Amino acid sequence: MGTYKDLIVYQKAYKLAIAIFERIKDFPPEEKFSPTSQIRKSSRSVCASFVEAYRRRKYRAPFVSKLTDSLAENTETQLWLDISKDCKYIESDEYDDFAARNEEVGRMLWNMIENPDKFM
Repeated sequence: MGTYKDLIVYQKAYKLAIAIFERIKDFPPEEKFSPTSQIRKSSRSVCASFVEAYRRRKYRAPFVSKLTDSLAENTETQLWLDISKDCKYIESDEYDDFAARNEEVGRMLWNMIENPDKFM
């Protein structure tokens, strides 16, 4: 099966986390801890939880549990994207791009949760 780095969902989640990290460098200094730190943490945690899931794929329940954690972090990332847009820290076109990419990762994680045996 290769490594977790070979899986498209990981590649997309990782690229999104890096893109978000680069973009939030311009957020106002007063937002250093929220939403800046929160979106940074949640977008990275999508990847981190996914990697943990990958290492637990020998056993169905722990694998699905960590994938669920990854999906939860993905949903939190969406919340912080929404807040960032509504606070006008990111433009609508940037938001649309990040939100679409985040949604795609979420759909891929959901597919893995619903069909874990394909990945074990």
